[in-house]
Amino acid sequence: MAEDTTAAQSPSNGIAERLIAATISLLATQGPGAIKARTVAAEAGMSTMVVYNYFGGVPELVNAVVDHGFNEIGSAFARLEDTDDPVADLFTMALTTLAYARSNPHLYDAMFGLSRRATYRPAEGTSAHLAGHSPAFRAAYVHVTEAAARLGVSAGLSIDDPTAAAGALWSFVHGYITLELASHFVEFDDPVRQVLVPMGVTFCVGLGADREAAVISHEAALARVPLPRL
Repeated sequence: MAEDTTAAQSPSNGIAERLIAATISLLATQGPGAIKARTVAAEAGMSTMVVYNYFGGVPELVNAVVDHGFNEIGSAFARLEDTDDPVADLFTMALTTLAYARSNPHLYDAMFGLSRRATYRPAEGTSAHLAGHSPAFRAAYVHVTEAAARLGVSAGLSIDDPTAAAGALWSFVHGYITLELASHFVEFDDPVRQVLVPMGVTFCVGLGADREAAVISHEAALARVPLPRL
């Protein structure tokens, strides 16, 4: 039965969260083309107008879904405890992101601009939400920058600019994840160990780490993060 759109609309009534959950469910089962006001409302057991009442429209709903994803990743980062091995800690964050992407591939695509509802990218000049500038993204990303800074402070690596180091790490990790989700590594028995770990080790060696020590640190991170199967 459709839900009354005049129901209490306080932030705590859970309706917005139900619409976000419904959107994520549709993304997982049908892809971004299924994200329409009526389909989301039906999935949530509400009337179509509820979507407009709470979000203003589907683009704003999708923005909220993307922010939800970054909030979840940020929370996952916040739960990770620092150890006396900053290299292992940083790679643990990379693996945590990979685990999230494997569990939520369609949501990950939306979060990183790899898919949009009915189009690949928003048209130029639109007021489309840019995930990389959202407070939710920034709150998650600050953990990456802080972890990169620890490479210089605690591990003695050459980190002149933690922001640039974090950007380089973010780039190779998400490049790997994007290709993995697109099945580019099917020829590998264990692409994480065969592709991602060597990239991480090379990244750290380039900053001055000892190669053998970097390998040990990456293996320690692998032991900390259970990865869902592809």
